[in-house]
Amino acid sequence: MGDPRLLRIAQPVQRFDTDELHLLVRDMFETMRSVNGAGLAAPQIGVDLQVVVFGSGNPNPRYPDRPLVPTTVLLNPVITPVGAEEDEDWEGCLSVPGLCGKVPRWLRIRYTGFDPYGDPIDRMVEGFHARVVQHECDHLVGKLYPMRVRDFAQFGYTEVLFQEIGVAQDR
Repeated sequence: MGDPRLLRIAQPVQRFDTDELHLLVRDMFETMRSVNGAGLAAPQIGVDLQVVVFGSGNPNPRYPDRPLVPTTVLLNPVITPVGAEEDEDWEGCLSVPGLCGKVPRWLRIRYTGFDPYGDPIDRMVEGFHARVVQHECDHLVGKLYPMRVRDFAQFGYTEVLFQEIGVAQDR
């Protein structure tokens, strides 16, 4: 947090199915999995492109009680809320280490974009899957989850909050 690369709007991917793109995606998945993340956006590793990867298989040790999210590479995403219903839940972020907060997100979304080969992706999702996608895509428009926190009594150091309020430490 504080790195100006995390606050800018990422550039759309112009060329699909390139060696550089496939290498970036591989590196992003390795980085995400090395810290048991549920997703990662290219700006988080200093790459100014609209690329996000996400997925929480086998269950993820940081999110043991959450539904699995299919492993996905999403380029040039567009998110559209489906209805106005929101859900508020705890989030953390690899770019904001040691902190977490309750963040409101649309409960149901449609997301579109492309895979690394340029093939279209179009999905309607809800719950944890929708939350992960929204969180990662926020990184592409220079937004970090603390910017969405509404109640700063529910934002702080992970160890302190989870100890104080008894929330399972899965963030």
